[in-house]
Amino acid sequence: MDHFLYRDGILHAENVPLPEIAAAVGTPFYCYSVATLSRHYRLFDEALSWGDHLVCYAMKANSNLAVVKLMADLGAGVDVVSIGEYLKAKAAGMPGERIVFSGVGKTRDEMRIALEGGIRQFNVESEPEMIALNEVALSMDTVAPITVRVNPDVDAKTHAKIATGKSENKFGIPISRAHEVYAMAAAMPGLKVVGIDVHIGSQLTELEPFELAYAKVAELTRDLRAAGHEITRLDLGGGLGIPYARSNEAPPLPTDYGAMVQRVLGDLDVEVEIEPGRLIAGNAGVMVSKVIYVKEGEGRRFLILDSAMNDLIRPSMYEAFHDIVPVVEPEPGKDLTEYDVVGPVCESGDTFAKGRVLPDFKADDLVAFRSAGAYGAVMSSEYNSRPLIPEVLVSGEHFDVIRARPTFDDLINRDTIPVWL
Repeated sequence: MDHFLYRDGILHAENVPLPEIAAAVGTPFYCYSVATLSRHYRLFDEALSWGDHLVCYAMKANSNLAVVKLMADLGAGVDVVSIGEYLKAKAAGMPGERIVFSGVGKTRDEMRIALEGGIRQFNVESEPEMIALNEVALSMDTVAPITVRVNPDVDAKTHAKIATGKSENKFGIPISRAHEVYAMAAAMPGLKVVGIDVHIGSQLTELEPFELAYAKVAELTRDLRAAGHEITRLDLGGGLGIPYARSNEAPPLPTDYGAMVQRVLGDLDVEVEIEPGRLIAGNAGVMVSKVIYVKEGEGRRFLILDSAMNDLIRPSMYEAFHDIVPVVEPEPGKDLTEYDVVGPVCESGDTFAKGRVLPDFKADDLVAFRSAGAYGAVMSSEYNSRPLIPEVLVSGEHFDVIRARPTFDDLINRDTIPVWL
């Protein structure tokens, strides 16, 4: 469920008509709903209410300060994968004891900043990282809390570019070597092992891969405890998918996921952490664009928008599907047309959809890309010297710009011409 609905024939974000926002900030823009973000967080929190847990919002999905502050105010933690995300989380008011630091390439400087600012745990992904973190912690006369990320070699049945739990992926250590690595960690005075971490991929639409991975983690937990390790926390990652096409069968609900976790891990007496990002933010946002031209090609019709692949790269990068809908609701029975929906960037890959059947459009009509709240703004760029687009947050009848559109002067003045040119 989201809070982007037609009212009197106009698509609204909660109680705000999207044309009103377009008139205020121009197009294209991203728009997020507080009500949807809050609802999705609470669904996960309630799904794990059977035991000790923390829902750590995966900040890479949408790292706007306002979104992160909302998560902090709701009681969530965050999962960060760079020191930039860590510092943004702190700036948004997220306490260090609720920040989990993941990622395969943490530098010593990043480790030091996180230890100084406060951290819930580092999810360590390799022996070299473990050695480096131990040395940094000892140099600061402190102890770093860690989990070790294990790779369970489970096929997540998702897109190859967002699968992370197979043996050929760069993430974690092979689960077959876990005993060796945990013994190594236990011997390092700058580290304190607090648990196990696993993450197998993103946009999973079935529970079976999760259950296979978590069963392996349950067995590993018992084996490590038998070997004398204190395992009090299991970080289960994120990855539960969302329905991008409304006609598709819906992925499992957070309640189904929580019941599965309880069934597989509920007898272990551990604190459970999960790291949802897409399911919290994805359907909580839309991208609104304007039609520039309708162009007749050889045997096809092009809908040319003022948004492009630099604004929303998922279709170009992942062949991802987004529902594209008119902001003004078409009349029942109105003619439909097959379009290739494209942007103005000088790349053939700047294509949002091919052969998409949509209502008739004309120049200056507004269109909305649904399910654009995750991996939209955070993956955008200024390719073709196109400024980043605004982000807007809606709550009830109110909206505010939470990231302004840079001016062309801002864009130009970031560069410096050497005096010798």
